[in-house]
Amino acid sequence: MVTIRTERPVDEAAREALLDIAYGEIRHSKPSAKLRRGRLPAEGLALVAVEKSKMLGTVRLWNVSAGGRDALLLGPLAVHPEARNRGIGAALMKRALAEAARRGHGAVILVGDEAYYGRFGFSAARTGALHLAAACDPARLLACELVPGALDGAAGPFRATGRRLPLPALTGLGALARGGHPRLIPRAA
Repeated sequence: MVTIRTERPVDEAAREALLDIAYGEIRHSKPSAKLRRGRLPAEGLALVAVEKSKMLGTVRLWNVSAGGRDALLLGPLAVHPEARNRGIGAALMKRALAEAARRGHGAVILVGDEAYYGRFGFSAARTGALHLAAACDPARLLACELVPGALDGAAGPFRATGRRLPLPALTGLGALARGGHPRLIPRAA
């Protein structure tokens, strides 16, 4: 039985391995990946699908400004090749959209195929005046308004607005003054 739950810190290695299998190294150079870099997913909107402690799917949503309007950027959505055609991707999408709506978000945007994502309410009808990057095909920039009118007047580029990843803090500055090297320790969140 597949369970969809909120991602936990211990899921990181399995999530990254799954994304490598699903997308390969090119995933790091995509415009949406560059926008997410250095940020944390939106609160409560990083989900995984697991079965018998094996991660079969993942989806994350990120806070962005889409041409001046608050929105979420969805991605990546991935399902392990051995678990495809079982409805896991659809279940992750439905759960992510429901949770985003429950948390009061107005719109979700993604880069993908309308033929697949249209069944979840996504289309290019509200994204014509938005641009993610020159390399992004405008026909693949899709939106789903969770609140009607949430993207009214949205025009221009995307900007990351979510929480930043915590940076390591420097300690041992006295050692640095004496010619030594400071050590890095994680900063409390």
